[in-house]
Amino acid sequence: MIVIKTAKEIEGMRRACTAAAEVLRAVAAMVQPGITTGELDAAAAELIREQGGKSPFLGYKGFPCHTCISVNEEVVHGVAGRRRIQYGDVVSIDVGIIVDGFVGDNATTVPVGVVDPRTQELLEVGQAALRAGIAAARAGNRVGAISHAIQTVVESHGFSVVREFVGHGVGRQMHEDPQIPNFGRPNEGAKLRPGMTLAIEPMINRGGSAVQMLADGWTVVTADGEPSVHFEHTILVTNGEAEILTCPKKSLFESKVR
Repeated sequence: MIVIKTAKEIEGMRRACTAAAEVLRAVAAMVQPGITTGELDAAAAELIREQGGKSPFLGYKGFPCHTCISVNEEVVHGVAGRRRIQYGDVVSIDVGIIVDGFVGDNATTVPVGVVDPRTQELLEVGQAALRAGIAAARAGNRVGAISHAIQTVVESHGFSVVREFVGHGVGRQMHEDPQIPNFGRPNEGAKLRPGMTLAIEPMINRGGSAVQMLADGWTVVTADGEPSVHFEHTILVTNGEAEILTCPKKSLFESKVR
């Protein structure tokens, strides 16, 4: 069942999403050569506590970390630990937070120093795909309009979308209806209505779309070992343009790709 938020619930979502964005900004700024993914997760845990919240990821079906940190070929759900970040890596950081019973969810991928041109393009296309998906999240459209907009941007640049993992509704629960694939037809899926809060999250690969699970039971990697990027915002469907509830600083959301 798709939950339409009341005005009071929307205010709760705004508080949670603002907190999630603050934590993501801070953790992304810490990414540098030599730091471990475990150190980033520990810093995020402290920042989440400072925001008066808790992580919806920690303990979810047994997940052992406060955040999901995925490096290079790791697509999503990376388990933080001893891995040290290297110059030239791309690091995806997925931060969720529960504040006063509401969930804010967002993600970004940051380059560590200079990356090769095709990977830089992948980063820019990931951000452009997210923007396109958000632009399509208008009342009266269907979920498929978001999916189709993302797929069109990604594939027009020769990249591929991950098909096994999708965006989703979000609110008092981390995962609510509807599911939001990053591929599809514009006339498919549930009709978008004002008051829906959605986590739109393109996951795109430099190579093929196929993925596989590592032995830890969580970390998803590209089957061909090519890099992947992940960008996510929680948005509110309105009577006009969607409101981006987790809107980071421009430097984390700008793109040269149109």
